[in-house]
Amino acid sequence: MSPSTVESELTTAEQATRRLRRRLERLLGVAATEGNAVEPLTNGDEIFPAMLDAIENAENTIDMMTYVYWRGDIATRFAAALAERAAAGVRVRLLLDGLGARLIERDLLNDMEKAGVAIQWFRKPIYVSPFKQNHRCHRKVLIVDEDVAFTGGVGIAEEWSGDARDESEWRDTHFRVRGPAVDGIAAAFAQNWSECCSDLFDDRDRFDEQEQVGNAIVQVVRGSASLGWQDMQTLLRVVLSSAQERIRITTAYFSPDDFFLNELCECAKRGVKVEVLVPGPNIDKRVSRLGSQRHYEQLLECGVEVRQYMPTMLHAKIITMDGIASLIGSTNFNRRSLDHDEEITLAVLDRELTARLDADFDRDVERAERIDLARWKRRPVLQRAAEQSISPIRRFL
Repeated sequence: MSPSTVESELTTAEQATRRLRRRLERLLGVAATEGNAVEPLTNGDEIFPAMLDAIENAENTIDMMTYVYWRGDIATRFAAALAERAAAGVRVRLLLDGLGARLIERDLLNDMEKAGVAIQWFRKPIYVSPFKQNHRCHRKVLIVDEDVAFTGGVGIAEEWSGDARDESEWRDTHFRVRGPAVDGIAAAFAQNWSECCSDLFDDRDRFDEQEQVGNAIVQVVRGSASLGWQDMQTLLRVVLSSAQERIRITTAYFSPDDFFLNELCECAKRGVKVEVLVPGPNIDKRVSRLGSQRHYEQLLECGVEVRQYMPTMLHAKIITMDGIASLIGSTNFNRRSLDHDEEITLAVLDRELTARLDADFDRDVERAERIDLARWKRRPVLQRAAEQSISPIRRFL
Protein backbone atom coordinates (compact mmCIF):
# COMPACT_ATOMS: atom_id res chain seq x y z
CA MET A 1 0.00 0.00 0.00
CA SER A 2 1.47 3.34 -1.03
CA PRO A 3 1.94 6.19 1.48
CA SER A 4 -0.70 8.23 -0.35
CA THR A 5 -3.23 5.39 0.00
CA VAL A 6 -2.50 5.07 3.73
CA GLU A 7 -2.88 8.83 4.18
CA SER A 8 -6.24 8.86 2.38
CA GLU A 9 -7.65 6.16 4.68
CA LEU A 10 -6.82 8.07 7.84
CA THR A 11 -9.23 10.47 9.50
CA THR A 12 -8.45 14.18 9.44
CA ALA A 13 -7.35 13.99 13.09
CA GLU A 14 -5.13 11.00 12.42
CA GLN A 15 -3.57 12.74 9.42
CA ALA A 16 -2.78 15.83 11.52
CA THR A 17 -1.16 13.68 14.21
CA ARG A 18 0.82 11.70 11.65
CA ARG A 19 2.12 14.86 9.94
CA LEU A 20 3.14 16.50 13.20
CA ARG A 21 4.91 13.35 14.39
CA ARG A 22 6.95 13.10 11.19
CA ARG A 23 7.86 16.78 11.30
CA LEU A 24 9.07 16.47 14.86
CA GLU A 25 11.02 13.27 14.21
CA ARG A 26 12.70 14.46 11.04
CA LEU A 27 13.51 18.00 12.17
CA LEU A 28 14.80 17.01 15.61
CA GLY A 29 16.23 13.61 14.73
CA VAL A 30 14.61 12.10 17.83
CA ALA A 31 12.33 9.11 17.36
CA ALA A 32 8.94 9.12 19.04
CA THR A 33 7.74 6.00 20.87
CA GLU A 34 4.27 4.49 20.91
CA GLY A 35 2.36 2.73 23.67
CA ASN A 36 2.92 5.20 26.49
CA ALA A 37 0.65 6.18 29.36
CA VAL A 38 1.00 9.81 30.50
CA GLU A 39 -1.01 10.82 33.57
CA PRO A 40 -1.23 14.43 34.75
CA LEU A 41 -1.00 15.06 38.50
CA THR A 42 -2.36 18.40 39.68
CA ASN A 43 -0.76 20.24 42.60
CA GLY A 44 1.03 18.84 45.62
CA ASP A 45 -1.96 16.94 46.98
CA GLU A 46 -1.79 14.63 43.93
CA ILE A 47 1.86 14.93 42.96
CA PHE A 48 3.69 14.16 46.19
CA PRO A 49 1.67 11.08 47.26
CA ALA A 50 2.17 9.52 43.80
CA MET A 51 5.93 10.13 43.84
CA LEU A 52 6.35 8.96 47.42
CA ASP A 53 4.30 5.83 46.75
CA ALA A 54 6.58 4.95 43.83
CA ILE A 55 9.69 5.52 45.96
CA GLU A 56 8.37 3.55 48.93
CA ASN A 57 7.55 0.56 46.71
CA ALA A 58 10.83 0.56 44.81
CA GLU A 59 12.50 -2.84 44.65
CA ASN A 60 15.63 -2.26 42.62
CA THR A 61 16.62 1.29 41.60
CA ILE A 62 15.66 4.91 42.21
CA ASP A 63 17.16 7.74 40.16
CA MET A 64 16.07 11.27 41.04
CA MET A 65 17.24 14.73 40.08
CA THR A 66 15.77 18.11 40.89
CA TYR A 67 16.59 21.78 40.66
CA VAL A 68 14.73 22.75 43.84
CA TYR A 69 15.12 20.85 47.10
CA TRP A 70 14.34 23.29 49.87
CA ARG A 71 12.78 22.88 53.31
CA GLY A 72 9.58 21.82 55.06
CA ASP A 73 7.76 18.64 55.95
CA ILE A 74 7.68 17.38 52.37
CA ALA A 75 11.45 17.75 52.06
CA THR A 76 11.85 15.64 55.20
CA ARG A 77 9.41 13.00 53.91
CA PHE A 78 11.25 12.59 50.63
CA ALA A 79 14.60 12.31 52.38
CA ALA A 80 13.21 9.69 54.77
CA ALA A 81 11.68 7.66 51.93
CA LEU A 82 14.89 7.70 49.90
CA ALA A 83 16.97 6.80 52.96
CA GLU A 84 14.66 3.92 53.91
CA ARG A 85 14.88 2.38 50.44
CA ALA A 86 18.66 2.75 50.33
CA ALA A 87 18.97 1.10 53.74
CA ALA A 88 16.79 -1.75 52.43
CA GLY A 89 19.25 -2.40 49.60
CA VAL A 90 17.73 -0.41 46.76
CA ARG A 91 20.24 1.59 44.72
CA VAL A 92 19.29 5.22 45.22
CA ARG A 93 20.93 8.06 43.31
CA LEU A 94 20.05 11.72 43.94
CA LEU A 95 21.34 14.56 41.78
CA LEU A 96 20.86 18.07 43.15
CA ASP A 97 21.54 21.31 41.31
CA GLY A 98 24.36 23.16 43.04
CA LEU A 99 22.45 26.44 43.05
CA GLY A 100 18.76 25.55 43.12
CA ALA A 101 19.05 22.99 45.92
CA ARG A 102 21.44 24.97 48.10
CA LEU A 103 18.78 25.47 50.80
CA ILE A 104 18.42 21.77 51.59
CA GLU A 105 19.03 21.03 55.27
CA ARG A 106 22.37 19.48 56.10
CA ASP A 107 20.74 16.96 58.44
CA LEU A 108 18.70 15.55 55.57
CA LEU A 109 21.82 15.09 53.46
CA ASN A 110 23.60 13.38 56.34
CA ASP A 111 20.69 11.01 56.98
CA MET A 112 20.46 10.02 53.32
CA GLU A 113 24.20 9.52 52.93
CA LYS A 114 24.39 7.39 56.07
CA ALA A 115 21.62 5.20 54.70
CA GLY A 116 23.50 4.69 51.43
CA VAL A 117 21.94 7.25 49.09
CA ALA A 118 24.49 8.31 46.45
CA ILE A 119 24.24 12.11 46.32
CA GLN A 120 25.89 14.26 43.67
CA TRP A 121 25.82 18.02 43.13
CA PHE A 122 25.46 19.46 39.64
CA ARG A 123 27.85 22.38 39.12
CA LYS A 124 28.28 23.86 42.56
CA PRO A 125 29.08 27.52 41.82
CA ILE A 126 32.35 27.60 43.76
CA TYR A 127 33.70 24.60 41.86
CA VAL A 128 32.93 25.48 38.24
CA SER A 129 34.00 28.15 35.80
CA PRO A 130 32.03 31.41 35.60
CA PHE A 131 30.68 30.29 32.21
CA LYS A 132 29.19 27.09 33.63
CA GLN A 133 27.75 28.76 36.72
CA ASN A 134 24.97 30.29 34.66
CA HIS A 135 24.00 26.93 33.12
CA ARG A 136 21.91 25.03 35.65
CA CYS A 137 20.22 21.62 35.72
CA HIS A 138 16.55 22.61 35.75
CA ARG A 139 15.26 19.10 34.98
CA LYS A 140 12.93 17.42 37.48
CA VAL A 141 13.04 13.67 37.00
CA LEU A 142 12.28 10.59 39.08
CA ILE A 143 12.66 7.07 37.65
CA VAL A 144 11.76 4.04 39.77
CA ASP A 145 12.73 0.47 38.87
CA GLU A 146 13.19 1.54 35.22
CA ASP A 147 9.41 1.14 34.99
CA VAL A 148 7.77 4.43 35.95
CA ALA A 149 9.00 8.00 35.61
CA PHE A 150 7.85 11.40 36.80
CA THR A 151 8.64 14.76 35.28
CA GLY A 152 7.17 18.24 35.13
CA GLY A 153 7.45 21.44 37.12
CA VAL A 154 7.37 20.45 40.77
CA GLY A 155 10.23 21.01 43.22
CA ILE A 156 10.72 19.37 46.60
CA ALA A 157 9.63 22.14 48.96
CA GLU A 158 6.71 23.16 51.12
CA GLU A 159 5.63 25.76 48.55
CA TRP A 160 4.30 22.99 46.31
CA SER A 161 2.22 21.28 49.01
CA GLY A 162 -1.56 21.58 49.04
CA ASP A 163 -3.99 22.31 46.21
CA ALA A 164 -3.38 25.96 45.20
CA ARG A 165 -6.00 27.14 47.71
CA ASP A 166 -4.13 30.32 48.58
CA GLU A 167 -0.83 32.11 47.99
CA SER A 168 1.06 29.66 50.23
CA GLU A 169 0.24 26.68 47.95
CA TRP A 170 1.69 26.89 44.45
CA ARG A 171 -0.18 25.78 41.32
CA ASP A 172 1.71 23.14 39.33
CA THR A 173 1.30 20.04 37.19
CA HIS A 174 3.57 17.01 37.17
CA PHE A 175 3.28 13.81 35.10
CA ARG A 176 3.56 10.08 35.73
CA VAL A 177 4.85 8.23 32.67
CA ARG A 178 4.94 4.52 31.83
CA GLY A 179 6.00 2.80 28.65
CA PRO A 180 8.92 3.22 26.23
CA ALA A 181 9.22 6.97 26.91
CA VAL A 182 10.59 6.13 30.37
CA ASP A 183 13.88 5.29 28.64
CA GLY A 184 14.14 8.80 27.22
CA ILE A 185 13.52 10.32 30.65
CA ALA A 186 16.11 7.98 32.16
CA ALA A 187 18.58 9.16 29.50
CA ALA A 188 18.12 12.74 30.71
CA PHE A 189 19.12 11.64 34.21
CA ALA A 190 22.07 9.64 32.87
CA GLN A 191 23.32 12.62 30.86
CA ASN A 192 23.54 14.87 33.92
CA TRP A 193 24.67 12.15 36.34
CA SER A 194 27.58 11.23 34.07
CA GLU A 195 28.92 14.78 34.33
CA CYS A 196 29.16 14.39 38.10
CA CYS A 197 29.99 10.72 38.60
CA SER A 198 32.01 8.07 36.76
CA ASP A 199 29.58 5.23 37.60
CA LEU A 200 26.95 5.54 34.89
CA PHE A 201 25.31 2.15 35.50
CA ASP A 202 25.84 -1.04 37.51
CA ASP A 203 24.48 -4.57 37.84
CA ARG A 204 21.23 -3.24 39.32
CA ASP A 205 20.28 -1.82 35.92
CA ARG A 206 18.30 -4.47 34.06
CA PHE A 207 17.80 -2.68 30.71
CA ASP A 208 14.58 -4.62 30.10
CA GLU A 209 12.36 -3.89 27.13
CA GLN A 210 9.60 -1.42 27.95
CA GLU A 211 6.07 -2.70 27.50
CA GLN A 212 3.44 -0.71 25.62
CA VAL A 213 0.88 0.26 28.24
CA GLY A 214 -1.12 3.14 26.71
CA ASN A 215 -2.00 5.08 23.59
CA ALA A 216 0.25 8.13 23.82
CA ILE A 217 2.98 8.81 21.27
CA VAL A 218 5.87 10.53 23.07
CA GLN A 219 9.03 12.22 21.87
CA VAL A 220 11.48 13.03 24.67
CA VAL A 221 13.50 16.16 23.92
CA ARG A 222 16.46 17.19 26.04
CA GLY A 223 17.65 20.77 26.16
CA SER A 224 21.27 21.49 27.07
CA ALA A 225 23.19 24.74 27.22
CA SER A 226 25.20 25.32 24.07
CA LEU A 227 25.86 27.97 21.47
CA GLY A 228 23.53 28.17 18.50
CA TRP A 229 20.09 26.74 17.79
CA GLN A 230 18.98 23.89 20.04
CA ASP A 231 16.48 21.04 19.92
CA MET A 232 14.16 22.71 22.41
CA GLN A 233 13.90 25.76 20.20
CA THR A 234 13.28 23.57 17.15
CA LEU A 235 10.53 21.75 19.03
CA LEU A 236 8.75 25.01 19.85
CA ARG A 237 9.20 26.32 16.32
CA VAL A 238 7.69 23.20 14.76
CA VAL A 239 4.68 23.23 17.08
CA LEU A 240 3.99 26.94 16.64
CA SER A 241 4.42 26.74 12.86
CA SER A 242 2.16 23.69 12.65
CA ALA A 243 -0.71 25.15 14.67
CA GLN A 244 -3.88 25.81 12.69
CA GLU A 245 -6.51 26.41 15.38
CA ARG A 246 -5.17 27.09 18.88
CA ILE A 247 -2.01 27.42 20.95
CA ARG A 248 -2.28 27.54 24.73
CA ILE A 249 0.82 28.34 26.78
CA THR A 250 1.02 28.01 30.55
CA THR A 251 4.42 29.02 31.89
CA ALA A 252 5.91 30.16 35.17
CA TYR A 253 8.41 32.49 33.51
CA PHE A 254 7.63 34.09 30.16
CA SER A 255 10.41 36.04 28.48
CA PRO A 256 10.87 34.91 24.88
CA ASP A 257 13.41 36.37 22.50
CA ASP A 258 12.43 38.40 19.45
CA PHE A 259 12.24 35.33 17.23
CA PHE A 260 9.61 33.60 19.35
CA LEU A 261 7.72 36.84 19.97
CA ASN A 262 7.39 37.13 16.21
CA GLU A 263 6.39 33.45 15.94
CA LEU A 264 3.57 33.99 18.42
CA CYS A 265 2.40 37.05 16.54
CA GLU A 266 2.54 35.24 13.21
CA CYS A 267 0.38 32.47 14.69
CA ALA A 268 -2.22 34.99 15.77
CA LYS A 269 -2.13 36.86 12.45
CA ARG A 270 -2.87 33.71 10.45
CA GLY A 271 -5.97 33.03 12.57
CA VAL A 272 -4.63 30.76 15.30
CA LYS A 273 -6.05 31.58 18.73
CA VAL A 274 -2.99 32.13 20.92
CA GLU A 275 -3.49 32.22 24.68
CA VAL A 276 -0.73 32.81 27.25
CA LEU A 277 -1.24 32.22 30.97
CA VAL A 278 1.45 33.52 33.35
CA PRO A 279 1.73 34.22 37.08
CA GLY A 280 0.16 37.34 38.50
CA PRO A 281 1.11 39.31 41.62
CA ASN A 282 2.15 36.20 43.57
CA ILE A 283 5.07 35.35 41.28
CA ASP A 284 8.15 34.34 43.25
CA LYS A 285 10.54 36.41 41.10
CA ARG A 286 9.53 40.03 40.53
CA VAL A 287 12.20 40.53 37.88
CA SER A 288 10.74 37.66 35.83
CA ARG A 289 7.31 39.28 35.90
CA LEU A 290 8.82 42.52 34.59
CA GLY A 291 10.48 40.48 31.86
CA SER A 292 7.05 39.19 30.85
CA GLN A 293 5.27 42.52 31.06
CA ARG A 294 7.65 44.29 28.71
CA HIS A 295 6.24 42.09 25.89
CA TYR A 296 2.53 42.42 26.64
CA GLU A 297 1.84 45.41 24.40
CA GLN A 298 3.44 43.86 21.33
CA LEU A 299 1.61 40.56 21.85
CA LEU A 300 -1.76 42.14 22.56
CA GLU A 301 -1.52 44.35 19.48
CA CYS A 302 -1.04 41.34 17.23
CA GLY A 303 -3.97 39.44 18.76
CA VAL A 304 -2.37 37.22 21.43
CA GLU A 305 -4.45 36.87 24.60
CA VAL A 306 -2.50 37.28 27.85
CA ARG A 307 -3.83 36.42 31.28
CA GLN A 308 -2.30 36.55 34.76
CA TYR A 309 -3.11 33.81 37.29
CA MET A 310 -4.15 35.58 40.47
CA PRO A 311 -4.57 33.21 43.49
CA THR A 312 -0.97 32.01 43.92
CA MET A 313 2.30 31.33 42.13
CA LEU A 314 1.67 29.50 38.84
CA HIS A 315 4.61 27.14 38.23
CA ALA A 316 3.29 24.77 35.51
CA LYS A 317 4.97 24.47 32.10
CA ILE A 318 2.49 23.23 29.48
CA ILE A 319 1.75 24.02 25.85
CA THR A 320 -1.17 22.50 23.96
CA MET A 321 -1.78 22.67 20.22
CA ASP A 322 -4.97 22.11 18.22
CA GLY A 323 -6.26 19.47 20.62
CA ILE A 324 -3.57 17.15 19.19
CA ALA A 325 -0.31 17.73 21.02
CA SER A 326 0.97 18.69 24.44
CA LEU A 327 4.44 19.85 25.43
CA ILE A 328 5.09 19.02 29.08
CA GLY A 329 8.14 18.98 31.33
CA SER A 330 10.51 21.41 33.01
CA THR A 331 10.91 24.00 30.24
CA ASN A 332 9.60 27.54 30.64
CA PHE A 333 8.86 29.78 27.67
CA ASN A 334 11.84 32.02 28.42
CA ARG A 335 15.39 32.54 27.32
CA ARG A 336 16.86 30.94 30.44
CA SER A 337 15.21 27.60 29.70
CA LEU A 338 15.88 27.74 25.96
CA ASP A 339 19.44 29.09 26.05
CA HIS A 340 21.04 28.37 29.40
CA ASP A 341 19.63 25.42 31.35
CA GLU A 342 19.44 21.65 31.15
CA GLU A 343 15.77 20.91 30.48
CA ILE A 344 13.46 18.09 29.46
CA THR A 345 10.25 18.32 27.46
CA LEU A 346 7.93 15.56 26.33
CA ALA A 347 6.07 16.16 23.07
CA VAL A 348 2.97 14.04 23.60
CA LEU A 349 0.55 13.21 20.79
CA ASP A 350 -2.55 12.11 22.67
CA ARG A 351 -5.93 13.78 22.25
CA GLU A 352 -7.21 12.52 25.60
CA LEU A 353 -4.28 14.04 27.50
CA THR A 354 -4.50 17.27 25.53
CA ALA A 355 -8.22 17.55 26.28
CA ARG A 356 -7.52 17.07 29.98
CA LEU A 357 -4.83 19.77 29.95
CA ASP A 358 -7.09 22.13 28.01
CA ALA A 359 -9.77 21.58 30.64
CA ASP A 360 -7.22 22.43 33.34
CA PHE A 361 -6.35 25.57 31.39
CA ASP A 362 -10.03 26.56 31.31
CA ARG A 363 -10.27 26.16 35.08
CA ASP A 364 -7.11 28.21 35.62
CA VAL A 365 -8.43 30.95 33.34
CA GLU A 366 -11.45 31.30 35.62
CA ARG A 367 -9.01 32.43 38.33
CA ALA A 368 -7.00 34.66 36.03
CA GLU A 369 -7.19 38.29 34.92
CA ARG A 370 -7.09 39.11 31.23
CA ILE A 371 -4.81 41.96 30.21
CA ASP A 372 -6.73 44.58 28.25
CA LEU A 373 -4.72 46.38 25.56
CA ALA A 374 -6.30 49.82 26.05
CA ARG A 375 -5.78 49.71 29.82
CA TRP A 376 -2.28 48.33 29.47
CA LYS A 377 -1.27 51.21 27.22
CA ARG A 378 -2.28 53.56 30.03
CA ARG A 379 -0.03 51.92 32.62
CA PRO A 380 2.05 54.35 34.74
CA VAL A 381 5.38 55.73 33.61
CA LEU A 382 7.10 54.08 36.58
CA GLN A 383 5.78 50.70 35.48
CA ARG A 384 7.17 51.26 31.98
CA ALA A 385 10.52 52.32 33.43
CA ALA A 386 10.69 49.20 35.57
CA GLU A 387 10.03 47.01 32.54
CA GLN A 388 12.81 48.69 30.58
CA SER A 389 15.23 48.52 33.50
CA ILE A 390 15.66 44.78 33.11
CA SER A 391 16.77 45.05 29.45
CA PRO A 392 20.48 44.47 30.26
CA ILE A 393 19.70 41.09 31.87
CA ARG A 394 16.76 39.93 29.77
CA ARG A 395 18.81 37.18 28.07
CA PHE A 396 19.26 35.55 31.48
CA LEU A 397 15.56 35.62 32.45
